[in-house]
Amino acid sequence: MTAYVGRFAPSPTGPLHRGSLVAAMASYLDAKASHGRWLVRIEDIDEARTMPGAAEAILQCLLALGMQWDEEVVWQSRRKPLYEAAFQRLAPYVYPCGCTRREIADSRIGIGPDGAAVYPGTCRTGLAPGKAARAYRLRVPDPAMAQITFEDRWIGRVSQNLATEVGDFVLKRADGFWAYQLAVVVDDGDQGVTDVVRGADLLDSTPRQIYLQRLLGLPTPRYLHVPVLTNAAGEKLSKQTGAQALDLARPLEELNAAARFLGLRSDQVQSVEGFWKQAVAAWAARFADQ
Repeated sequence: MTAYVGRFAPSPTGPLHRGSLVAAMASYLDAKASHGRWLVRIEDIDEARTMPGAAEAILQCLLALGMQWDEEVVWQSRRKPLYEAAFQRLAPYVYPCGCTRREIADSRIGIGPDGAAVYPGTCRTGLAPGKAARAYRLRVPDPAMAQITFEDRWIGRVSQNLATEVGDFVLKRADGFWAYQLAVVVDDGDQGVTDVVRGADLLDSTPRQIYLQRLLGLPTPRYLHVPVLTNAAGEKLSKQTGAQALDLARPLEELNAAARFLGLRSDQVQSVEGFWKQAVAAWAARFADQ
């Protein structure tokens, strides 16, 4: 049996908040309950959105909450040659796209599960006269061959047709940055990640990532997508919706709140160490048969 390797991969666009703590906790508990390794990867490939000092603050916050990673932290911004190499391997499936966001919205063939426009394939057969390449897209199979199905350990069976629900998707963005979908697949493969535990807001990205894994000859991890914390308006709790930084003066309160959201018993304990001992046992009991 392959040794368990899990990871938490925050974007350093602000401090760790309660929503991101839920994802961090779930990934940490799953790794520890499986007697595996837990890695931390800083997903700062979108350097335009990176906030100076945010990554360091996130790492300090994890340590203050008793979450120690098992290998050296990896930073996406330092791994660009790996993404370039993967991009070159995918060259037979990649084409330049000159469409603007407005043009895609105006010509879309539908709206995907994540609310994004389904790309209509405008540039599949070549750039129109006078158009310059803005982004680079990956060609997905025809609808009859584009169904991606996987078992999520929390949600159950998930199925998505890449052709009708996503369309050809971006690997390299118009601003020159590598797209999340490519970077995360390359990183998970390179780090030997066997289990991806993250928020359900990323569920719709998983079929694209599985397709990339297949094209690159990489193993597909097991997936577990936990519910996302929302604010009073029902919006996902995030930096963009005004999520507040965790109160590290009250670590047990923050940990207990995240545990309750995940459906774990949250008995009062007197220390962070005691919290994790109890939480790991509860998680192991819950997912023992998976």
